Amino acid sequence: MEQYIVSARKYRPSTFKTVVGQQSLTHTLKSAIDSGHLAHAYLFCGPRGVGKTSCARIFAKTINCLHPTPDGEACNECESCVAFNEQRSLNIVELDAASNNSVDDIRNLIEQVRIPPQIGRYRVFIIDEVHMLSTAAFNAFLKTLEEPPSHAIFILATTEKHKILPTILSRCQIYDFSRITIPDIVDQLKYIAGNEGIAVEPAALNVIAQKADGAMRDALSIFDQVAASSGGNITYASTIENLNVLDHDYYFRLMEAFRTSNVIEALLIYKEIRDKGFDSLFFINGLAKHIRDMMVAATPQTHKLLDMGEEVAARFISESVKFHPKFYYMAMDLCNTCDLNYRTASNKQFLVELTLIKLCRLLERPTTPTEGGGGGGGKQTTAAPQPQPQPVGQARTQASPATAPQRTSAATSTPPPAAAKPIAQPQQQTTAEPRVAYTPTPPQYTAATAAKPTVAMPGNMPRIMINNTAAAQQPAASGSANSPAAAMQRHLSPFTPEQMLAAWNSYIEKHPSEKVIVNTMRTALPSRVDDTLYEIHVDNVGQVEFIKARQTEIVEFLRQQLSNDMVAIEVKVKESGPAPKFWSPREIVEDMVQRNPEVRNMIQELGLSLA
Repeated sequence: MEQYIVSARKYRPSTFKTVVGQQSLTHTLKSAIDSGHLAHAYLFCGPRGVGKTSCARIFAKTINCLHPTPDGEACNECESCVAFNEQRSLNIVELDAASNNSVDDIRNLIEQVRIPPQIGRYRVFIIDEVHMLSTAAFNAFLKTLEEPPSHAIFILATTEKHKILPTILSRCQIYDFSRITIPDIVDQLKYIAGNEGIAVEPAALNVIAQKADGAMRDALSIFDQVAASSGGNITYASTIENLNVLDHDYYFRLMEAFRTSNVIEALLIYKEIRDKGFDSLFFINGLAKHIRDMMVAATPQTHKLLDMGEEVAARFISESVKFHPKFYYMAMDLCNTCDLNYRTASNKQFLVELTLIKLCRLLERPTTPTEGGGGGGGKQTTAAPQPQPQPVGQARTQASPATAPQRTSAATSTPPPAAAKPIAQPQQQTTAEPRVAYTPTPPQYTAATAAKPTVAMPGNMPRIMINNTAAAQQPAASGSANSPAAAMQRHLSPFTPEQMLAAWNSYIEKHPSEKVIVNTMRTALPSRVDDTLYEIHVDNVGQVEFIKARQTEIVEFLRQQLSNDMVAIEVKVKESGPAPKFWSPREIVEDMVQRNPEVRNMIQELGLSLA
């Protein structure tokens, strides 16, 4: 029985022509060989499994070939090529720096550099994983690397170029290997499957290529694994089952549930995925990538960003036109928020389910009273037309403050409260005379100096401009008040700093019995940072905790008052200024007398004097 050899070794490139996905780099190396312009040191860097060591060996073999072919390849027939193919060539020395990284190992290598080649013109020293060398080993290697003998060529290979000393990098010609694209991996796997007599489905090879993440060696290892488990007939179903990959069909079914606002269907699909043993974090990240791919597929100019096979890409393109670009922006933000909160959530399943419900509500159509409030899957009596998709990069018209909807609620008429005077802090006295903190003129807050708002999303969200003027003038064109675009617009109403302050005061008035939080909020008024982001500056860390303990409730109240779901607040401690001056009672009276002539006259009329 013939000994089995894994595909990664059996189909390892032996010529520049057989290197997959690095055409520009191999062309440069062949040109250097043809012209005789060979450097004394090369650095091959890039991700794992993309052909760095293979290219180093091919390069070493080709420069010593006695009869190279017209296209710049080794002949594989001369004495040097035969010795290389039989792994007995003394002209090529390989060193694994991962296990030989000491100064002594480098010194032994330097001793071998002095020996001239027996066959051919060069001795090539390939040092793999060179970033694993110690600093002392690098320093011992510097002089030889800079001025080697004329017959010595060094080829260093690494996956982590940033760990190599700059003095080493400056002595090498650097070649950056790129990740191998999915089409290149699929073509190579088709070639290998044909040679091995293995029946394959193109969709299965696309899954293998995506799982390999740009590494040809990983793709060949996965290919062998799937071929062994499927008995020489690689199908799409057997591939996703063997590799534990979540099928695209689940995500497309979820997208349909989002489009129809079917909460029940979305939750059932999520349960089906969990029952198959998939991790919820893996699922939510996969959903985020799926939504991103659909957004990219929605615009012809970005189709080249789809890193997948043609058949799968065609399905993404056909499905992407069912959604408005705004949906993709908001959906990706919800998935990203779920991913950030997943590790700290005590109930992770609930977090994911809540995210799915929010995704279903993005395009939810309002129901009539006779339809009930069942949530997902309920009957719709009015079929609101879907907005026509637009290119993702299309500009939006920004609504001016003059055309922004005006508020008539009582919250807008609430005047700002007067700033509270600072509370005197107990101090350790060094004299018998008591001293207190005294502020002659307390600062007053004025909201009139705040900048005018613009209708835009905050800095951590995609900028989605809403044209309120056009929406108000043409209600029928967008499906009236029942259209998804109108539903989104209602939750993104613009507001002014004055309206924000009124909503802030409204919350204070509704909680008069909660002295701690109310007193803190009265002295810490919101300051505008962005269109929907406001900062709250408090005096100390304790007040930060008071605000943060109620931050979720306060933000939800502000969003309801302002009809804008993107309102956010940040709590910060005020920057420490100069220490307050502490006044004695005599100094306070003298200051009052100096500032107010009436007080001086009253003291004189009554015949009073300061003790």
